[in-house]
Amino acid sequence: MKKDIEIPKVEGVYVAAVKVFNKDLNSDEWNAYIVNDKDVDLEMVLIVSKGLSKDKKTAVMRHKVEKLPAKSYAKIEYLQEDVLALVNTFEVSFFEDNKMFDKTFVFKANTINEKAFQLIPTMNVQGVLVK
Repeated sequence: MKKDIEIPKVEGVYVAAVKVFNKDLNSDEWNAYIVNDKDVDLEMVLIVSKGLSKDKKTAVMRHKVEKLPAKSYAKIEYLQEDVLALVNTFEVSFFEDNKMFDKTFVFKANTINEKAFQLIPTMNVQGVLVK
């Protein structure tokens, strides 16, 4: 029975941490984004995020993006400097062509930093990417 269940593989969807300049605060800050590098729209994107370590954990945050157009991105949340030292997970579920997809994206502890910068697809900016 289990062999008959098709679990579609998530491709072309990423979570990125990007450092941006906040004009109001006159400082740099990290933000997490969901990136749709596919040629099709994603519907009902649900994201559950949390950070944890051996002795610390953040609150669980839930986010929803009704529709994420092809070759686009959306901000998930601001990442406080303190949570960058934690393991940050983003559980992402979405519908594509009436089929549900699900994947967990994990930023390991202390991996969100400028040394890990790479070009983020679709956004065309430097940041930290998990596939």
